[in-house]
Amino acid sequence: MDPEPARATPRDPLDDLLPVGVLRFNAARRVSGANPRAHALLDVAPGRLLGRSVMETFLDLRVERFLDDGGGTMEARVGAGESRTVIVRAAPTDDGELVVTLEDVSELRRLRQIRTEFIDNLSHELRTPISTVSLLAETATREAAAEGVPERLRDRIAKIEVETGHLAQMVAEILDLARIEGGSPIVPEDDVDLCRLAELSADRLRLFAERGGVRIAVDADPTAPVIRADEQRLGQVLVNLVHNAVKFSPDGGDVVIRVSPDGDGVRVEVVDHGIGISRVDRPRIFERFYKADRARVRGGGTGLGLAISRHIVAAHGGTIGVESEEGRGSTFWFLLPARLPVGVEQDRPAEDAPAAT
Repeated sequence: MDPEPARATPRDPLDDLLPVGVLRFNAARRVSGANPRAHALLDVAPGRLLGRSVMETFLDLRVERFLDDGGGTMEARVGAGESRTVIVRAAPTDDGELVVTLEDVSELRRLRQIRTEFIDNLSHELRTPISTVSLLAETATREAAAEGVPERLRDRIAKIEVETGHLAQMVAEILDLARIEGGSPIVPEDDVDLCRLAELSADRLRLFAERGGVRIAVDADPTAPVIRADEQRLGQVLVNLVHNAVKFSPDGGDVVIRVSPDGDGVRVEVVDHGIGISRVDRPRIFERFYKADRARVRGGGTGLGLAISRHIVAAHGGTIGVESEEGRGSTFWFLLPARLPVGVEQDRPAEDAPAAT
């Protein structure tokens, strides 16, 4: 026997003007109202959604469970014909109903995929000629030293080698960022001791730091819990932060990596006493290609390391930020839970959204 049709909620004429689909579910979780955009997105004839259950509406058990849990935000595929990708948002009302909005992001996802594939292909095409130029520059440097080439010419060859290295690094980081933003999975399957990882990261960069007269120290609390994470990716975050701290530190300065327990998780800080970050630059510091001060940097950089770090930390259910005072140094920090929250692998930071500071 078919269920009794739901009584329609009085229609809000503003719903018809909205660019998003709007659905209203009553206390029995049956559709009591739907605007024309919702009918279009769900590929249902006008007026035919009234009285349907959540499962009959979306044909997706995940959405049913999502709404049973009280809602929030999720991504789903809808429509019986040409399916679309929508962002589903749900919120309860004071009278026990549930208001659900559907935002069509199909075109955004398609364009993002095109961009990712373009960057991926371009990066692969650039790698071969860059590797060739790098090898030739390295060979020319050795031969110039052996054959008594004038110092002025040797300096120019050395400059070519350095800049080629920077270009190769940029291509590698663009490719890495494109893969992360394109949904390449970061799998937290390692038991990671961040105290040990901090020591390993410091060892990797100690020679680079010593060349600039900078000392790296590790202050790790052994009571910090072991976390479930992708060890290689977290090592990448630490190396990025420490590398930046060394670049912005004065000769004779020091960089400290601190690891400490924080509730059920771990807090990691990378502290330097360098030039600091201005209030204007701070909100944008985690954006792709953004550089706060190109003139005062030791060793250059691509402007991608912090953007990559932001994505990696978010994929682990954590947060990343910076505290800084211009002229007095910076503290970059990130917080990670001991265990990855359920569903966090689906979450990625919005495009160029600034991290919390």
